[in-house]
Amino acid sequence: MLKVQVLASVMNQDPDRVIQRMGLESDAVIINQCDRLGYEEVEHRGHLVRFYSFPERGVGRSRNEAILRADGDICLFADEDIVYEPGYAGAVAAEFQRNPQADMIIFQVEVEESRRTYEIRERKRVHWYNCGRYGAVGFALRRESLLSSGVMFSLLFGGGAKYSNGEDSLFLKEFMDKGYRVYTAPVTIGREVSGGESTWFAGYNEKFFRDRGVLYRYLYGRLDWLMCLRFLLAHRKKVCAQVGVWQAYRWMKWH
Repeated sequence: MLKVQVLASVMNQDPDRVIQRMGLESDAVIINQCDRLGYEEVEHRGHLVRFYSFPERGVGRSRNEAILRADGDICLFADEDIVYEPGYAGAVAAEFQRNPQADMIIFQVEVEESRRTYEIRERKRVHWYNCGRYGAVGFALRRESLLSSGVMFSLLFGGGAKYSNGEDSLFLKEFMDKGYRVYTAPVTIGREVSGGESTWFAGYNEKFFRDRGVLYRYLYGRLDWLMCLRFLLAHRKKVCAQVGVWQAYRWMKWH
């Protein structure tokens, strides 16, 4: 059986609280953003949870720190507001055994309706033109493929960075650009349980659209204008409920 290891980025937490809250049933590397340096090990249900505390901030930085310390066969990214379904580790391992060609599989993690922009309904290959929809908390990768790719998370995008989100999309596209195979699996492994305000999402406002425009420029290059329109038209009932499509487009293109 492949060993699944959760790589989690949290803020100002303690090990026992995170372990219980997330429902961990596997090994884990947890990077705690706080005001101190520290390291603890916790045995939980026969699994080892390694808990590192660092004063540096940024979700991209935290995930990179976790990658450098991972030793499982499959790395599964997480945030502190993710609660896993019972049996998630076995479900993840089974999908990789089912699809030996997969270097990475994206699983379904339920999020609140107001923020949901996609739902995984089938097993299929992910391509460059639809990689912008997936969040890192659904990413599971073979550690061997991850390390050989040399791909890390951007420090320019994401919580605690200049641009509010998108580090997961950039990570995914760079991974695929290097020839690694990514698939989806219609298997729900957890759900997002909000414990407070988001570190980056404050509604579909000007900053959201401008930041998304910068992200699309990095992702799609000269086709960014087309992908901006595609995003707005596909999700206009949700993201343009307070702002018109063309105003949102202007913010995205003239960032």
